Amino acid sequence: MRLLVSGGGTGGHIYPALALIESLKKKDPTAEVLYVGTTRGLETRIVPAAGIPLKTLKIQGFKRSLSLENLKTVYLFLKSVHESKRIIKEFKPDVVIGTGGYVCGAVVYAASKLKIPTMIHEQNSVAGVTNKFLSHFVDKIGICFEDAASQFPEKKVILTGNPRAQQVALMKKTGRLYSEYGLEKNKKTVLIFGGSQGARRINEASTAAISAWKQADYQVLFVSGQGHYEKIMAKLADKKLPENVHIVPYIADMPAILPEVDLIVGRAGATSLAEITALGLPAILIPSPYVTNDHQTKNAQSLVTRQAAVMIKESELDETSLVAAINKLMTDDKERMQMAANCKQMGMPNAADKLLAVLESLIK
Repeated sequence: MRLLVSGGGTGGHIYPALALIESLKKKDPTAEVLYVGTTRGLETRIVPAAGIPLKTLKIQGFKRSLSLENLKTVYLFLKSVHESKRIIKEFKPDVVIGTGGYVCGAVVYAASKLKIPTMIHEQNSVAGVTNKFLSHFVDKIGICFEDAASQFPEKKVILTGNPRAQQVALMKKTGRLYSEYGLEKNKKTVLIFGGSQGARRINEASTAAISAWKQADYQVLFVSGQGHYEKIMAKLADKKLPENVHIVPYIADMPAILPEVDLIVGRAGATSLAEITALGLPAILIPSPYVTNDHQTKNAQSLVTRQAAVMIKESELDETSLVAAINKLMTDDKERMQMAANCKQMGMPNAADKLLAVLESLIK
């Protein structure tokens, strides 16, 4: 297979693409892959580091208010469509998939106009603007949440799940929590994680809650994000941290420690939810209110409705609500185990294989 992948801007668009490529390479080592991203997105660093050839386009999104910048956006889109056609003709892909972000709008649209089989992958429960636009031109649409189906042409939609889930589903306990972070081996563990950059409100509530965890029969691993760590530690400098609370700025390869965690507290991004459902990991979700169309809240609600997670809105998050939610689950093994089972039922541990099967069907 010759596969052209496009997606960029955020890790939520990039990591599912990399997981798909990894699965393809395992299945067919002779497969040829080309990734097309933006000139300024995270993909410029992440994709080459994964050993995948990368081409970039200069493109940007529309401003929500009237702006002359939107004229530039139109110009860059049309220019990128032209450049995409050149890239596609040179690479000669069998099939093209877009995993989200403005760049895949130009690439996938160009491929459809060149009569190349095309597909998009929507990670969230609320479809992005680019994928809504492309849905009229592509052959198939892969979704991760059933709630997204109604936003696309019905005949094109296939529930595939997020390829990232397949990577995580295969992970086993390695003992890193104990060997690298000094946690006790036989004590239940809560992981609090607001994303790679950290989340201010989650950090504030967690910092305020530290003294309340002193008597808890579980331990807390609090990942603050590198940009917040020094400020938090300075604030706590005159206090003695309880032995069961550990604060770190960052954890490389976060999914690798998830099999060792009993409860996770964090955001409700599509990649995170793919990972926790693949493992059946109980979660307290605190959706970011700062994302487009409040899609994290809708992502979280998909799990809450199925009793696979609980949700605290950021506007309602404080020391009291955080401690109460954690204590409720960590002191009730039966409820936590049921939540884990419900979460596992939502997981799609073969998501990458399902997505590849759809792509292969488009080539035949």
